[in-house]
Amino acid sequence: MEPDLFTAAAEERQEKDPSSSPLAVRMRPRTLDEVAGQRHLLKPGSPLRRLVGSGAGGPAGASSVILWGPPGTGKTTLAYVVSKATDKRFVELSAITAGVKEVRTVIEGARRAAGGYGRETVLFLDEIHRFSKAQQDSLLPAVENRWVTLIAATTENPYFSVISPLLSRSLLLTLEPLTDEDLKGLLARALTDERGLGGAVTLPADAEAHLLRVAGGDARRALTALEAAAGAAIAKGEAEITLGTVEETVDRAAVAYDRDGDQHYDVASALIKSIRGSDVDAALHYLARMIEAGEDPRFIARRLMISASEDIGLADPNALPIAVAAAQAVAMIGFPEAALTLSHATIALALAPKSNAATTAIGTALADVRAGLAGPVPSHLRDGHYKGAAALGHARGYVYPHDVPGGIAAQRYAPDTVHGRQYYEPTRYGAEARYADVVERVRARLRGDE
Repeated sequence: MEPDLFTAAAEERQEKDPSSSPLAVRMRPRTLDEVAGQRHLLKPGSPLRRLVGSGAGGPAGASSVILWGPPGTGKTTLAYVVSKATDKRFVELSAITAGVKEVRTVIEGARRAAGGYGRETVLFLDEIHRFSKAQQDSLLPAVENRWVTLIAATTENPYFSVISPLLSRSLLLTLEPLTDEDLKGLLARALTDERGLGGAVTLPADAEAHLLRVAGGDARRALTALEAAAGAAIAKGEAEITLGTVEETVDRAAVAYDRDGDQHYDVASALIKSIRGSDVDAALHYLARMIEAGEDPRFIARRLMISASEDIGLADPNALPIAVAAAQAVAMIGFPEAALTLSHATIALALAPKSNAATTAIGTALADVRAGLAGPVPSHLRDGHYKGAAALGHARGYVYPHDVPGGIAAQRYAPDTVHGRQYYEPTRYGAEARYADVVERVRARLRGDE
């Protein structure tokens, strides 16, 4: 690690007075063996074990890794352990504050360290999902040529938030939410360890059980809640953290948003599937979980806009305008009032008639195009405005629909390769029933049947 003067001073102060740091910081593991949970990532020979070892060189060097998992599962902790245990040069950046300039400075320093001293560099990049595509692109040469070994951490699905070239050059390691047993061991150590509470208070089973519920599989949240409850007990002169004390200091249970695989995209998926299934109450439940867990309201609004076209379409033509209006309102007002707007849109979409005809229509059309069924544009539809177009026969024979009764001209529009293909198959649900009647009449007139 290469801290600046201010970081070094802060670390020196923390060493002299550990109580100046939060309990979650003081209890950070010093070795991989002290890490709570994640046993599947810490087996002998695993990428993380190789990163902290001195024998990771040779023809099979240590790989860059992307750590993906919910908050509080140990992503930053694992990087911290690597920084303390490795004999390599360790540099830390956060995508919240760093940009391409900082990344290039680190890469240049890594090249100098490797060329001048033969010393490898490990770069820990926190919150990598906050980097733009261009910013992530700047990492590629360094990872490709192993000028740096990258440890990147993200709480968001890397298949959505990390560019494919970087994913292909790294190992994706998925961190699991901590179990109650993992957290019990962590709390027990924090209660007795000199770095923690040093035995100043005890934690009975009922208070511990409530802390575990509050934590929701998040180690940082568990230690933060424990510290608050312990501080309240000590202030009252009590040697035991009672259930009442825990309830006083932690007035809200953690939403089980990142537990047991029920993560960011899983809850969003459940919201959309409940809307699709017209279960308005289930949809509102998942919406409430997302809101209470601090989800970005713009993300929720984007999912609702997709749902309006994917699952409702022309069965209720007002669904998409409602979802778009909700997204615009959310962007302007934010939480807590945005919860009302999101509820409004969710209820409207859940109770709307459903049709996936628009979804299947474009899916089938795309499949034909990808299969090579494109074909030349019919000559009468080609652009006839430029000089020489007439000599090529472009636009010749085109019938202007506004010049014929009914505004529909009986002429060929599709290329020969897909002539006669019917992509849009409207349902008879809601307002789409009207479109079903219209499309039949229009297709008949285009064929010249009327």
